[in-house]
Amino acid sequence: MENLALFIFLALIAEILGTVGGFGSSLFFVPIAGYFLDFHSVLGITAVFHLTSNVSKIAMFRNGIDKKLLIHLGIPSVILVIIGALLSSYFSSDKLELSLGIFLIILSVFFLIKKDFELRPTNANAIAGGSISGFLAGLIGTGGAVRGLTLTSFRLPMAVFIATSAFIDLFIDASRSVVYFFNGYIHQHDLYLIPILFVVSIVGTYIGKIILRSVSEDRFRIIVLVLIFITGIITIYKFFMHE
Repeated sequence: MENLALFIFLALIAEILGTVGGFGSSLFFVPIAGYFLDFHSVLGITAVFHLTSNVSKIAMFRNGIDKKLLIHLGIPSVILVIIGALLSSYFSSDKLELSLGIFLIILSVFFLIKKDFELRPTNANAIAGGSISGFLAGLIGTGGAVRGLTLTSFRLPMAVFIATSAFIDLFIDASRSVVYFFNGYIHQHDLYLIPILFVVSIVGTYIGKIILRSVSEDRFRIIVLVLIFITGIITIYKFFMHE
């Protein structure tokens, strides 16, 4: 890969922002990796990268996991991520990339405008949030923002929030990694990136944990949303430049 150092640096930034913002690194990593790899390859590498990222978060934020949410949010997430991953093979990578850009813009604008928006902390919303986030993760590579919104409604302590989200994501990524493998998205010539991204996930999560100790989550969340919006614009621009 050309510009490997730049790829590693941007992956590290994605991991830090994903940890602090509570959305998960894939929200940033997927569009970033799209500048270096084709989109289906990005889906495969993202799933593997996220596996190591989630293990890091579970290890560093291990002050408890909400078992009830793990069931209500996690099970539908795993089922729908498999369906989304299977459907991804029926869409061209360009259209999936365009969908990602649109999703990022809508998501960021919604949260920037509706700063106080909250879901009711019900089992039905947990199941719905898990289903939507899982399906999006399988289809376009990222659904952590929807899961983050759902978990936020339950007002969990920060460490429990991150650990629970990471534990659910671990099963999501394990499931879609299998589907992506059989879809041919995980290529042998990209496997050298896995140990690199493993180190990136540990370092990025640790830096994110340090930042969370000293920076207002609300203020940083706004910065993250603005970056998501910009990323969405650039992703769409890239799509039309290739047309």
